[in-house]
Amino acid sequence: MAEQRRPPRLDQPREPRGVKLPRFDPEAFGRWSEGIARGMGTANFIVYMTIVIALWFVWNTLAPADLRFDPYTFTFLTLVLSLQASYAAPLILLAQNRQADRDRVSLEEDRRRATMQKADTEYLTREIAALRNAMGEVATRDFLRSELARLAEELDEAGRRRQRLERRQQEKIPPHGDGLEEPRDDLDDDRVRDGQPEARSREPEG
Repeated sequence: MAEQRRPPRLDQPREPRGVKLPRFDPEAFGRWSEGIARGMGTANFIVYMTIVIALWFVWNTLAPADLRFDPYTFTFLTLVLSLQASYAAPLILLAQNRQADRDRVSLEEDRRRATMQKADTEYLTREIAALRNAMGEVATRDFLRSELARLAEELDEAGRRRQRLERRQQEKIPPHGDGLEEPRDDLDDDRVRDGQPEARSREPEG
């Protein structure tokens, strides 16, 4: 009996059809292409290529006819140079694209860092302004010195006043007695002056 063909299942991915091409690492190929493009963009490559072409011309012109592998018109040399140019252009473009990608990533990183630095600068500016406003309300060292000097002067002045008051009180207290002064009245003016009573005489008015 012929084997029955199973219908395709919808819950499973379909197997890829066609020819499977070999896979390669694009990063390694990119590095290789950059190396070739970097080598072709140097003065050494131009000098060496000029020497090779000159030797090619001399050999295929002056050498015996049976030893010339590319006689005049130099068809094979033209083919080699065309092949070189056809490969060099894509390799150079690939290297330029990779360099452009690196430049774009570097530019984005620089932009991100510039944005972060701007944000940090604005934050520090706000903090400095806040500190400046706060420092306006904080007592500085010079202010404290001036206030302490003023308080010291006030204390000295208060001490001198207290000493003057104590001196005045001591001067008011008599040296003998119980410290009580005898009350005085209007008759104190009639006391003895210089040890003799003062006599007041009233003459009759006529």
